[in-house]
Amino acid sequence: MAVPKKRTSISKKRIRKNIWKRKGYRAALKAFSLAKSLSTGSSKSFFCVRNK
Repeated sequence: MAVPKKRTSISKKRIRKNIWKRKGYRAALKAFSLAKSLSTGSSKSFFCVRNK
């Protein structure tokens, strides 16, 4: 027979939420850093054609 699970504590929920938010923040930082290096032309991992 199915038994309902115990309720997750508020602190545990907050910890999980913060981890989830931190992942997004790190991804945004990485994307911004890559965009900055592409715009300055100092990127070593991407090759882009520059129009002069």
